[in-house]
Amino acid sequence: MNDYQSILVALDVYSDYEPVIERAVRLAGNPMKLNLLYVAYPQTNFEPYGLFLEKDFSEEIRQQARQKLEQIALRHNIPNSHVHVAIGSSADEIHAAADKLGADLIVIGTHGQSGVRLLLGSTANAVLHGVKVDVLAVRI
Repeated sequence: MNDYQSILVALDVYSDYEPVIERAVRLAGNPMKLNLLYVAYPQTNFEPYGLFLEKDFSEEIRQQARQKLEQIALRHNIPNSHVHVAIGSSADEIHAAADKLGADLIVIGTHGQSGVRLLLGSTANAVLHGVKVDVLAVRI
């Protein structure tokens, strides 16, 4: 199953991502086939809850996430040019990155339990809707 040429690995750098990256590295066989992506929620997501931020922290969030992804990439010999951070809806940004990068597989972690609950209501489930390529959901 080593016939994937471009694998997008969507990581949550603030949770247990190691099983996801390890599975992707083994599957790819070559770190040049991997692209890492972290998607942060935009500031506007907080407004419906009555929390208004005086400053847009998007750039700080992007920089912090990029640093974390670069450390992960270094440990797995993935080039820095294959590290991406987006701000927006996770599923939409993952779909857009997969299209832009020509990915033929998306690898994503899930914190689900088992069966249908494994993906239901999660980012992984949202990624499955409308996806044009294979998706591997790695249970964490």
